[in-house]
Amino acid sequence: MTILHLPAIKVFCLTEKKHKDVPSKPLKFGESNSRSATNRKGSFQQERKPKKVSLEISPHRAVSAVRLMRIEFGGAFADLLNEKGKGSGDNEMGYVERTLGFCTRDLDDRDLRLVTDIVGGTIRWRKYLDYLILSLCHDPNSFSHMEPLLLQILRIGFYEIVKLEVPSYAVVDENVQLAKIALRPGAGNMVNGILRKLVALKESNSLPSPQLEGDDRAQARALATIYSHPVWMVRRWTKDMGREEAIKLMKWNNSSPSFSLRANRGKGFTRSDLVSRLETLKVPYELSPHLDDFVRITTGMQSVLQDGLLKEGLCSVQDESAGLVISIVDPQPGETIIDCCAAPGGKTLFMAAHLNGQGMVTAIDINKGRLRILKETAKLQQLDDVITTVHADLRTFPENNHVKYDKVLLDAPCSGLGVLSKRADLRWNRKSEDMEQLKSLQDELLDAASMLVKPGGVLVYSTCSIDPEENEQRVAAFLLRHQEYSIESSERYISAEFLSEEGYYFSSPNTRDDL
Repeated sequence: MTILHLPAIKVFCLTEKKHKDVPSKPLKFGESNSRSATNRKGSFQQERKPKKVSLEISPHRAVSAVRLMRIEFGGAFADLLNEKGKGSGDNEMGYVERTLGFCTRDLDDRDLRLVTDIVGGTIRWRKYLDYLILSLCHDPNSFSHMEPLLLQILRIGFYEIVKLEVPSYAVVDENVQLAKIALRPGAGNMVNGILRKLVALKESNSLPSPQLEGDDRAQARALATIYSHPVWMVRRWTKDMGREEAIKLMKWNNSSPSFSLRANRGKGFTRSDLVSRLETLKVPYELSPHLDDFVRITTGMQSVLQDGLLKEGLCSVQDESAGLVISIVDPQPGETIIDCCAAPGGKTLFMAAHLNGQGMVTAIDINKGRLRILKETAKLQQLDDVITTVHADLRTFPENNHVKYDKVLLDAPCSGLGVLSKRADLRWNRKSEDMEQLKSLQDELLDAASMLVKPGGVLVYSTCSIDPEENEQRVAAFLLRHQEYSIESSERYISAEFLSEEGYYFSSPNTRDDL
């Protein structure tokens, strides 16, 4: 499509990304989703004075229990790919000491992999695990009043037995020991009794299960428990796509995620160089069929971290679906581009790498701390000469900024309903009432972003949501307010398999198995 002297909405994109979402309560642009450390009845276990190292405790279970506590009650996100080796640094061991009252031995690589599996899986299956725990409690009140740490220990044990199929004797013995030492002997006895009931039921193939019967609301509640999702999500997806597709989506959300690595061409590090390093590390990989800089891995991330590939800025963890958004932006040397909600900066850095030192990418974000990290990463990847960071609220930024850009990317804050496999905790932080507030925010941001486009330039809108209300409907509403804009198909930039009928880039877990 030819565009002459008119800005155009170039394409509407749906893509995965790591951290671009809005917290659940309150929905204020740029705030974090931290909550006070309180349990379900208002009191949280007090920190204790650290004791001696306990060699009786399984270290990966102790770390998993504490990390689950931090995620649920401390506002910590379940990001399993931080630069400290999946959260296993000294700071985390300090949390273990202060929460449990004792130290464990340092975690080795196998322990770290187990922590990753247990934490991610326990969060994904939390609703189903709680259903089983409640079913096996003598008194329902004992579940509703259960201490947070005791509940986490039970969830870990149930997950290991039901989903990981770890030998039951090891699960029972080691979780009982953890409860006894971290809490008290009586707590260990309770864990012992409940886990042994679970083992007996599993061995006799008689685990309790919700029945799919009654009206739509009742069946949605049963599906929500079976596949461990909030009821409002199940009802929304069942209505939008039908039960079969909703179940398929929930199964995908509960699967273990894979990851992609992008070679940083800004440092002259090619995909061939990255492949050579992975082969040296004996990390299995697969070349991306869609993007020349990307490699897929399902295991071996710990080896990548320890080898220093990320720390040296030679590669980045980035989803291919996010990389395809940059294919649609199509950055060219000499262009001026603005990334309107840039942090944590993966797309900013990838666009900058395409400029070959000519042009400029302006990264604007409301979060000053995350912008600082972006700036440091740009320097590490030798892209700081073409990246400028601006700390501002996009909604008011155009009032005092009269510069126009060739290309404007709005990777908008959203519900994140398209990344629930990688963001295991997000399903429990999001509420149905968030959607209306998010739509209003997205409209405001789109209006502001549209003021930054040069005549003849392009505006690219993307989210990591699969919900039409955040996507097609937002674009349609925008076009009603801004009739000077028109849609350009993305068919020139990506494979036809990712195109919707309207020419939008769409990557859905149900239909795209290769991303």
